[in-house]
Amino acid sequence: MKRLIAATAIVATGLSISAAKADDDMVFVGHLMDITGPTGFIGKFYADGVRDALMYINTHGGINGTILDSESIDYAYKVPQAIANYKKWRSRNEMVAMQGWGTGDTEALISFVARDKVPVYSASYSGHLTDPTAKNPKTAKPAPYNFFYGASYSDACRAMVQWAAEDWKASGGSGKPIFSHIGDNHPYPNAPKEACAEYATELGFEVTSPVVVSMKPGDFKAQCLTIKEAGTNYGYLGNLGPSVVSLVKSCDTVGATPKWLANIWAGDVETLKTIGDVQNYVFPAMTSFWTDEGVPGMALVREISKMSDSSGEEFRTHHYIRGICSAYYMKEAMEWAKENGGITGENIKAGMYARENWVPKGLEGVCMEATWTAEDHRGINTVNIYNGSAKGGEVTVTKAATVTLPRREDWLGY
Repeated sequence: MKRLIAATAIVATGLSISAAKADDDMVFVGHLMDITGPTGFIGKFYADGVRDALMYINTHGGINGTILDSESIDYAYKVPQAIANYKKWRSRNEMVAMQGWGTGDTEALISFVARDKVPVYSASYSGHLTDPTAKNPKTAKPAPYNFFYGASYSDACRAMVQWAAEDWKASGGSGKPIFSHIGDNHPYPNAPKEACAEYATELGFEVTSPVVVSMKPGDFKAQCLTIKEAGTNYGYLGNLGPSVVSLVKSCDTVGATPKWLANIWAGDVETLKTIGDVQNYVFPAMTSFWTDEGVPGMALVREISKMSDSSGEEFRTHHYIRGICSAYYMKEAMEWAKENGGITGENIKAGMYARENWVPKGLEGVCMEATWTAEDHRGINTVNIYNGSAKGGEVTVTKAATVTLPRREDWLGY
């Protein structure tokens, strides 16, 4: 019991988890989060999932007796601050792994983490992180130490476009359906832009010029008029939170009402509730939902949730649950590493390749089966698609389809 977590201390914007004694067996894991920056509307949910999972792991024996010493830093979505914190953790704490967040910072750190052999489990699902050897000529740089739980932004958008092609036929559409990418000129919304547009064209869509919308909320009637004039039938939402809420509301006022295809961070109960009134709001998900019944692994999720909500009553989004999945894939890779030479970054990476069709123990039915290989870091290529709506703030979500994508070589790292 002496190795169990002794205390938590909140210092400035960071939260540190430390063990009882300095001579305890422990390894350090950094955790970058955004809870006050432009993605904080959703970032706070994912961050809570990661932090609760790390704390729960420690209070239940750590990594077979090894404690996870960690620090959670709110970098407010600022890339220079993320890089500075990474360098600090490497120099002061000999970090063996990191739980990350945004696309801009994760992509900026690709070469750093490859050089230092630090596995990064990001909440960025950029397809650029999925090619560990730069096999695809389109891959800017190899990303051998980057992992994430879920389908890439590109593959999730491809899956929704594939669904949209079928939906167009089923709804009696004639001619080519029109697809538009809508988002800021920023690494996160841009990550799937070209890849998804190419697949939409391949499936017979007419693809418009991208519509640029700021990540900050605002009056987007001008952009909505562009969407209306283009006749967009399916609009991919590349932003999240207040920006998406502003856009959908602005478009409603000018009569621009395409079927929205939201990226995974823009699709959730909180966003739908904040929009208030919307129909045909389609989004992907990579876990079961908090309210799902008969899911074996949800019992563990609810126990983990009690780390920050002792009542067990707080509603948790699927972003929170994905944070748990991310931490638990790391945990089991660390367990493999400990049994195979020690908990080092290099061994943790090897642990990510040790299993196929892998679900962390205790999270059956919650996390989807995943397989990573030394040649392909697309852990998941199956996408569950949901259709959401809201009326007067009352939210309804129904499953629309499950799409399993081919592992095309030309899609690796893209």
